[in-house]
Amino acid sequence: MSGIWAAKHSEELRRGITIKLGYADCPIYRCSNCNTPECYSTTQKCPSCPTECQFQRAISFVDAPGHEALMATMLSGASVMDGAILVIAADEPCPQPQTREHLAAIQVVGIDKIIIVQSKIDIVDEKRVLESYSEITEFVKDTIAKNAPVIPISAQHSINIDALIQAMELHIPTPNRDATKPPLMYVVRSFDINKPGTTIKNLAGGVIGGSITQGKFETGDEVEIRPGIRQEKQGKSVYKPLLTKIVSLHAGGRKLDEVQCGGLVGVGTMLDPSLTKADSLTGNLVGLPEKLPPTVSELVIETYFFERAVGTREMIAIDKIRPRENLLLDVGTTITAGAVTSVKGETATIKLVRPVCVEKGMRTAISRKIAGRWRLIGYGIAQ
Repeated sequence: MSGIWAAKHSEELRRGITIKLGYADCPIYRCSNCNTPECYSTTQKCPSCPTECQFQRAISFVDAPGHEALMATMLSGASVMDGAILVIAADEPCPQPQTREHLAAIQVVGIDKIIIVQSKIDIVDEKRVLESYSEITEFVKDTIAKNAPVIPISAQHSINIDALIQAMELHIPTPNRDATKPPLMYVVRSFDINKPGTTIKNLAGGVIGGSITQGKFETGDEVEIRPGIRQEKQGKSVYKPLLTKIVSLHAGGRKLDEVQCGGLVGVGTMLDPSLTKADSLTGNLVGLPEKLPPTVSELVIETYFFERAVGTREMIAIDKIRPRENLLLDVGTTITAGAVTSVKGETATIKLVRPVCVEKGMRTAISRKIAGRWRLIGYGIAQ
């Protein structure tokens, strides 16, 4: 739809899989002369007739890894999504363990607007497409995706892409956000955009990328980044918040003076680019100074667990967490580990390896190491 290959990292290109979160922006247009779904496209000129189409909205895709070993990365990306497109290949039996786990992850982060894409219909016969459709509907009938439309597509041959766009317009509307609140942005990527050999006078400051969940940012704003960067102080690791100034804003391939909620935003700053290289600021929150949620090293959550570890083929039963147990947590876009210090009923206290900025009521995905891999076992609500 976007025409952008989201995989950029050299290892992704070598192995042919998604490892890091990928991003792509895409406009949606509607032709006034054509019927649905043919009226929807991503080009200004209608593919079916010579009419100039009307712009509807711009959307941003977050391409999350599907591999079981990268579930924590998927969860950090899901935290900034307004809706989810769950891709299920028609040439494989459904559900695969990773499909069950990804659907559970969508539920954990609180996404309730879902579209199911039945992909690769061009490489199987009609009988298998119908069998696959039946498997998908049976799989989701008792889940949060029970009412999600199932769109059969061939990405290679652009089959039913217009139907997918129509489903997005109907089932994933632009949410209402409050632009008057203090701005808040989750950082999902950070970069050093300077090429090797760039002279000092031509150096650009570090760039952070993410999604604004409330408020708006303008060029020239002074901002704070929390928890910030790790420093060693008297033999202990502490995190120091960063203060900087916004020097440029980019969204949808354009340079802007102001950006509001929704979509993916690139923020140019005056930070030393060594602080932002290689996604080193991923998981931070950006906002106005003294307006961000508190940074905590100990997290108290009310826990909710699945009956079974849906990412395992054996569907292993899940036991309650225990004191001194190590867990992997996804809080917003932050991936951190922690040790359980106490459990009282359904409330657990966890000492974190990496502190997080968290508001009361925020969701936390909880993973446990099962058979050598981190498996999603439930979620918690910050107290």
